[in-house]
Formats: sequence, structure tokens, C-alpha cells
Amino acid sequence: MSQSQPQNDVDLDPVTFEVLRSSFTNLVDRMAEQIQRTCYSFVIYNRDFSNCINDADGNTVMQGSKDIAVHVGTLHYTCKETLEYFEGNINPGDVYIINDPYAGGTHINDVRIMRPVFYEDELIAVTQSNGHWADVGGPAPGSFNIEAQSHFAEGMRIPPLKIWDSGEFQADVANLLTTNMRLSEDRLGDMRAQAEATRIAEERLLELVEKYGLETVKAAFDESKSYVERIMRERISELPDGTWRTKDHIDADPNKEEGLVTIDVEMTINGDEVHYDLSGSDEYVGNFLNSTFGTSFSALIAGTKMFFPDVPLNSGMYRVISADLPEGTVVNAPEPVAVTGSVAGAYEKVMNAIFELWSEVLPERAMACAFNLEYLLAGGTDRRPNRDGQEFMWYDWMAGGWGGRNGKDGSDATAPVFGAGLAVQSLEGQERDTPLLTKEHTIVTDSAGPGEFRGGCGVRKGGTLLECENSVISYCSDRSRSVTWGINGGLPGIPHGVSLTRNGDTEEMGTVFSNHPIEECNEFVRPSSGGGGFGDPLERDPEAVLEDVKDEYVSIERAEKDYGVVIEAIDPDVCAYEIDHEATEETRAYIRENRADWLEKDPQEIATRYRDGELNTLDLVRRYGVILDWASGELLERTTAQYRDMLHERARSEWE
Repeated sequence: MSQSQPQNDVDLDPVTFEVLRSSFTNLVDRMAEQIQRTCYSFVIYNRDFSNCINDADGNTVMQGSKDIAVHVGTLHYTCKETLEYFEGNINPGDVYIINDPYAGGTHINDVRIMRPVFYEDELIAVTQSNGHWADVGGPAPGSFNIEAQSHFAEGMRIPPLKIWDSGEFQADVANLLTTNMRLSEDRLGDMRAQAEATRIAEERLLELVEKYGLETVKAAFDESKSYVERIMRERISELPDGTWRTKDHIDADPNKEEGLVTIDVEMTINGDEVHYDLSGSDEYVGNFLNSTFGTSFSALIAGTKMFFPDVPLNSGMYRVISADLPEGTVVNAPEPVAVTGSVAGAYEKVMNAIFELWSEVLPERAMACAFNLEYLLAGGTDRRPNRDGQEFMWYDWMAGGWGGRNGKDGSDATAPVFGAGLAVQSLEGQERDTPLLTKEHTIVTDSAGPGEFRGGCGVRKGGTLLECENSVISYCSDRSRSVTWGINGGLPGIPHGVSLTRNGDTEEMGTVFSNHPIEECNEFVRPSSGGGGFGDPLERDPEAVLEDVKDEYVSIERAEKDYGVVIEAIDPDVCAYEIDHEATEETRAYIRENRADWLEKDPQEIATRYRDGELNTLDLVRRYGVILDWASGELLERTTAQYRDMLHERARSEWE
């Protein structure tokens, strides 16, 4: 037994402990099955939810085996806040609801339902379910209002409320909440599905108490946390002490001149503990890409957990990891600053920075940057037959590429790192539910960051609106400018962004906009980036590049420009290609001799060559390190300087 926390005076033998610990995991996974089978929202059906058991103090005892990463470090904070709020008024049959991002939560779409569990009048636990509701009100369908600078412009912020009071359903409270949300019947259905999941967990937990005794179960609660703490301390103590530091960026602050927004992460290992210091990060930005304390702490936990995949996750891990997250920064925005887009903004930047830091400490598990989470949302009036002009809401996210790894290419077309258990939504299900037709869903050639081990490939998805009216579209993403980066000499992926075509005219919309009018037959396309490359691309086996060309992961043009591999197409119809080995040696020697100088070229000259059609986007982001406003072609001087600094640190320094 761990001595770091007081234990119950119970002799908990190893077999009983392991049985109970596994039972807790199974209990939470049963909650997940209940929600997925009874939820109303297509978003929650595709696994944007998490569950846990908390002890009577709000500490997380166990989470599920497929929970979303962004929720892992926040559920205990929310539980503690709620228990404190209702202290002295917590009763059997109560069920609470909260989505407050400033009370340990993530963003207002993540709605938590909690049920206190009593045994013989003693509060012994809280069962908790968190689901991403597809809409919680506000001016934009899906509640993703990129222009919001405070939560008042985002949607319904819910402080701790009783939705069942001593077993009595509070219909007036539920109606007040859901009436202010689009598709209110769906919201009410999701609420009931989550509440039922907490009831099933309560029932199963009480069965364990009846079978093993209350003190034994409580001892297993304590030991589950101490077990995780012991493992983490043992693993950390085996690593060298030291301090490591890196930076990642959000594309821009709309309230300031152009320039990347810095997220500075410093990690210190001291004995058997890890401390993160993010005090060098910039102040919060003038849109909703900021994180709260809870969200950023979750990113630190989830990023660390990726390098210790076999360690269970509960509050025991939080005893080993500490953090400085200064209020007022982009990683700890104060109330009432907007934070609904945090996962696409500060959260994933923190998480990818953690990947890079741990890649230095544990190089055998090293991984470059993954693509950026993105959401495309559309809403309006459905005019298809038998729809009676009802409101519709289309809420979509895509897969993309994860970073190249030490000894292995990155994962292709994978869920975003914020939620590795997240499902890619069924196109057929979307088309049945909403008046949108998906016309394209394919791997994007040349999207993967070049490296000795390339990043995983991204995906392009395009569609069009069918019979509808009064429709708008919103988009939440990033990395149009802070392009997905490689490490150890690897190169970046591709910029994110949406293009919208109407009446034959195509408009580049960028990565952040809200409530843009869209009409029937308008078409939209957006790619997700591949992951960043790992290692020098000129060290990649030419045969591996040839296979990528055959698979259409890499074009012949970029095989030569990025990898220095010259490939001749003999007969593409039968996948017949050949490597010109002599030309490959010459090309690789030429790139080695010149690539450092390319990063010093006058950015204005490079921008002019781009506008003249001599260079393309990938030439700029991979060879010359120049970032433009991709819609206008205007050079972004400060952003380019910061981007080049990143390439010097992560790529050029390794080449030399």
C-alpha cells in the first residue's frame, strides 16, 4: 500500500484489489455503452463523451478505457467544484448538471451529469458522465462562435444545478436550459441518456459494496489512486533529472497585428515528480481559441500519458504532475473570456509541445506534431421532403495524420490527438440526418510532413448543400500559419483551411469564421494536414518514397523536391514507376548544399514568386519557410520570422 495517502484500516489483498480495480473500469465502460445506445446526438454517438467514478471527495478513481483525452484531467475538478457548491445539501436521488469551463471544465459544449452515490446514508462516491452536446445555444449553430470574446456570446453557461432533486425531476430547470438550445428535444434526450448512465454505475457500484463490503470498496478506491501514483513515481525516478523547453503557436490574435501566438512549455523532472511551467505563454487572444486552467492541465496529463500508455489514469497521476498556468495567459483565460474553441487552439498546442519534450527524454517513443483538430458546422432549415422545414445542424470533424515516429511512419487518417477514441462520423448517417451530401472523402497526396519517417497522411473532405434555406456555416481550426511541424530534421505538413465555391467562384475562407451564409448547391472543401516528419527526409529509403508514390501518398514532384528522390513514371495505370538512382544522388547532394540558404532567402522575393505562379504553397512552407495570407498572397513578415525560427530549431539544426 502506498504511504502517500491515508488508507482505510482494511487488509486489502492483491487479488481482491485487482478484481475491484478491473470492476471499476468495467463499470465505467458500461456507462459508455449505455450512452452510445441511448443518446440522441450524432456527435455523442460518435464517442465524444467520457465517464468516471469519483470518490466522496471528488477525486477520480477510474475513467473508461476509451475516454476522450481532453476530458481526462478535468472531471475531478468539476466534481470537486460541484460538491463544494452543494455542500450540506447533497442527498440520495440528486443529479447535478454543469458545463462551466471556469469551474474546472473544458468548454460549454461539454455537459457533465453527476450523481452522488449513498450507502446507508453515507456519501461514498459520485458517478459522472460528460458528453459534448451538439448545441448549447448562442448565435452560431453548434455554439462555435469564433467572433466571441466572452462566454456571453457563446451559449448557455451552466453553473452547478440540480436536475433531479432527491429523485424528483426538475422539469422547469431542464426546460429552461434546453429551450435555449437548438434541437432542444435532442438535448433533453442526451441529458436523460447521461443521467441513466450514472444510475447504472450507481447500481453496479452498490452491488460491489454489498458483495465486498463498504470499507473494502473504499480501500480499493484509495489503493487505485495510490497504485497509479506508485507506478508513475517509479517510472519517473528512472529518468534523468533536467529541464526541457519548447514552444508551439496559435496562428494569430485577431485583436493584434499579425504574428503567431506563443505557447511556451517548460518541463522539469526532479526525482520522481514532473513539473510543467507555461508562464512564458502569451496573454489570451481575442477569440475563443483560449484554454481554461482545467483544459490546459488536461493537455499536460494527456500528453504525458501518451508516453506511459500502460499506466491507468486517475487522480493518483495528478499527485506526480504539477503545473504553473498563470491566469491571464492563453493557457489559463479568466472568466468571462471565450474558450469554446480551446481544443482546436491552445489545448492541442500544449499537447503537441508535450510530445516534443518527452521525445527528448524517451526518444524510443518520439513523435512529431499531429494535425490540428477542426470542426465544420452548418445549420439552417431543412427543406427536403417529409422534413416539414425543421431545423437542422451538421456537425463534422475529420481525421488527419499523426506525426512521424522514431523508426516508423505516422498514423494515416486517424482521429485527432485530443480524442484518440473519437470515431470518424458515418457519411451515410450524416446524409440521412441533414441536407448535406459528401462528394469527396480521400487521402490528400503530399499532406504528410516529409522525414526519414514521414508523418501520417491527412484527408480531404468536400460536400454540398441540398434542399435548405437560411443556412450558415462556421469553421473552427488552426495551423493555417503555424503549420504542423516535424522534429529531428523533419518537415511540416500542409496548411489547414476551407474553400467555399458558389456560382463557379471559389473563396479561401481560412480556419476561423462563424455564421457565413451558404446556399443550396454551394460546395465546400477542406483538407486536414498530415503529421510532421521525423528525421531528415534525405535519409528516407528511396524505395519507401517509391512505395508512397505508388500509393499516391506522395507525388512525383514532391518526391524530388522534399526527398530528393527522382522517380520516372513508366505506366501509372499499372502502377509502374522506377527510381533514377544516379539522378537521386545528384538531387540529394544539391538539396543538402542549398537548403540552409533557402531558409535565408528574402521573404518578399519568395512571396512575389508565389503570386507569379513560380512557387506553390508547399515550396513556401517546407523549403523557404515563408508564410502568407493564403487568400490574398500577402506576406506575413512577423509570422514568417517566427515560422523560420521554428524550422531552424526543429529542422536545420539537425541537418547541420
